[in-house]
Amino acid sequence: MDYGSNLDRAMDETPDFEGQDERFSYPNADAQKDGAFTRLTNLDDIADALDRDPEHVHSALQRELGTNGKFEDGRARYNGTFSGSDFDAALDSYVEEFVLCSECGLPDTRLVRENRNLMLRCDACGAFRPVTKRSTQTQNQNRDAVEEGATYEVKITGTGRKGDGVAEKGKYTIFVPGAQEGDVVQIYIKNISGNLAFARLA
Repeated sequence: MDYGSNLDRAMDETPDFEGQDERFSYPNADAQKDGAFTRLTNLDDIADALDRDPEHVHSALQRELGTNGKFEDGRARYNGTFSGSDFDAALDSYVEEFVLCSECGLPDTRLVRENRNLMLRCDACGAFRPVTKRSTQTQNQNRDAVEEGATYEVKITGTGRKGDGVAEKGKYTIFVPGAQEGDVVQIYIKNISGNLAFARLA
């Protein structure tokens, strides 16, 4: 049997993993404002799609968002105001840390404990690694990042010298013309200069 025939036979017998990444998906976060809290109404559905314990997902989201909350009857409540995109970003971090295999990139993994350490075992390729926890400082920097062209919900906490509303997000001071102290508004970031950001009402 020549080389070409051997190669064709080997390719035929190789397991086909193509497209397995595409089968992995989970619902977008359904966030609902409720006074001083924000509810994530479909946490159970998200946890089912991730094949993870919803209590574990909830706990990780609290850590990622830098807040406290409560989980009950498939719904989660978090102290503070968060958008669906805030939850989606936190869930992306959760998936990277607790779901996807760092070797093959597939989600066919299980969380197991070994010598009191939380480990991620991949059933697809056999990889086995400890779950690494990012520092709170890194999480807060990611959560409080401000980018040009992005939209955020902020609370106006002061008034600038020119009468503009002023909000704080992480290390940034954001100036919002037309906003009044005490308002909670959606803003669009027009430009950033150092720790100062200039926005308009969205």
